[in-house]
Amino acid sequence: MSTLPRVEAVTVAPSTERPPRVGRIIAFSALAGILLAVIWSYHFVDSVIGDNVANALLGHDAKETALAGTGAGLIFAFVSGLAGTFTACNIAMAASIGPMSQAGSREAGHGSLRSLLRPVGWLTLGMVAVSGAYGFVGVLLGERLPQLSTDRVGDLPVRLIQSSVVFGVIGLALIWLGLAALGVVRDVFANRPVARVVTLGALIGGFLIGRPYPLFNKLFHWAVDEGNPLYGAGAFILQSLGNVLVVTVIFALLVVGTRGGFLRWLTSSPARTAVVTGSLLVALGVFTVVYWDVRLPAMFGYGWFPSMPWN
Repeated sequence: MSTLPRVEAVTVAPSTERPPRVGRIIAFSALAGILLAVIWSYHFVDSVIGDNVANALLGHDAKETALAGTGAGLIFAFVSGLAGTFTACNIAMAASIGPMSQAGSREAGHGSLRSLLRPVGWLTLGMVAVSGAYGFVGVLLGERLPQLSTDRVGDLPVRLIQSSVVFGVIGLALIWLGLAALGVVRDVFANRPVARVVTLGALIGGFLIGRPYPLFNKLFHWAVDEGNPLYGAGAFILQSLGNVLVVTVIFALLVVGTRGGFLRWLTSSPARTAVVTGSLLVALGVFTVVYWDVRLPAMFGYGWFPSMPWN
């Protein structure tokens, strides 16, 4: 009597390993994002840090001194981007550390220069593609953009409505990427870490589309007054490069300073990679949505949000 051959069950590992207690991770990450939105002091990061850094690097009052010539404008673009690193419209870029580490870990050596430069290069590619395109189009549109308007809807400035919409969309995108990294929703980048980094770079470049930072507003008006869309593209690219410089330095310290130890530690466990990447993305995504779509309207009488004495 013949018997059918025994067929062994084949288990296909999921492309994204779902870490244990994922619900708790999401809850704590979201809570951290909300708490950050509550305690955030825009006056401290915009004026005390941002303005003082720009003034020191430029050697004059960054807000009051006119931009004399193309060279001065392009220098101002990079310096004001660097000075605005920790503003509420830019801090979410810190979420790129995890995905860059994941992409960098695939390079030989883990602590090599290549494992540092390639992820930074991919992030920069996505960033400059969006910021450069917006600078080009922004100069062509000029004062028709809400971002350059002085009008108000009720008490709320029109330019801040654009900020609220843009950062709301970006924040939701960051949350989705975080949930995908944690295995809660389908992760289209599960086997494409480079594509994830390029996408995050594009989101960072998109920060300029909503940025109300006064020094950036000054740069935008200068680019429009120049009337050359290539100046606008170049200035906005330099602004983004200034924005991301500090994160690049931090990433370099983590990679080269530890001789690849950080990358080996992070990527030795898929669950650990998912937790670090997902929690950062969720926390900073929630912060972005809550700050720009709940706290900001409340500052102008639309809804309620707790206010700290230093806010």
